[in-house]
Amino acid sequence: MSEEDRNAEHAKAMHALQAEQEAILAQKREGQGLLMVHTGDGKGKSTAAFGMVTRALGWGFKVGVVQYIKGNWITGERQFLARFPDQVSYAVMGEGFTWDVADRERDIAAARAAWARSLEMIADPDLTLVVLDELNIALGYEYLDADEVVAGLKARPAEKHVCVTGRNAPPQLLAAADLVTEFRAVRHPFDAGFKAQRGIDF
Repeated sequence: MSEEDRNAEHAKAMHALQAEQEAILAQKREGQGLLMVHTGDGKGKSTAAFGMVTRALGWGFKVGVVQYIKGNWITGERQFLARFPDQVSYAVMGEGFTWDVADRERDIAAARAAWARSLEMIADPDLTLVVLDELNIALGYEYLDADEVVAGLKARPAEKHVCVTGRNAPPQLLAAADLVTEFRAVRHPFDAGFKAQRGIDF
């Protein structure tokens, strides 16, 4: 087959693919507020959520972020998003990793306060996207009742996007979500003896 014939075959295949995609899109409805879950044991759950935050900011939307567990640990995303005080409501509600605090009652109180703030952001009509970072960890330790949280997320305004991150998302949340992505660990530099690095891990 000549290059000219190969190019013609390629163009024909691409036109057919385009027609197929247009037919599929014609059957789809307009979007609505999504409940998204990033879970799994791999790196990138929060990273992907903050990628959506930058997309939302790019369109001029306002965003809310509630960070569970992590505490006042300085991160690149937190420092960057502080540059957008009119567009981003950022609440750091945890007291640090559970082994740092080692006080279950304090962890529960912090998680409850974070959930209350989360509900405020979800109800705020000015916020298009709300990221609940590491909420799954708080659910996994049973600092919050999973059924209560899922009920609150289901009751969100129809246009509200919510993204929940953290490993070991409970089954109730997975069942309620519109989008679930599982991040799978294949290799991580920590296992090879490297500490977390600025600009990559935090």
